Amino acid sequence: MQQPMLTLYRRDACLLCALAEALLGEAGIRHATVDIESGAALEARYGTRIPVLARSDGAELDWPFDAAALRAFLASR
Repeated sequence: MQQPMLTLYRRDACLLCALAEALLGEAGIRHATVDIESGAALEARYGTRIPVLARSDGAELDWPFDAAALRAFLASR
């Protein structure tokens, strides 16, 4: 089974975002990142929810998540 395309919505200077990226890195999970400050719509949608990990099918995993929650999220597609 191919790993789904993942996007981590984040902002610069966000400690929680850095923790989420570290967790993804430790798990060897490739992902794209999007800085929510790059657009007003992204800021409105994710402003207080970041970091958020999104799959290409639209499913989202809000912080806080750990390795077990991440595995479950990836397996649930």
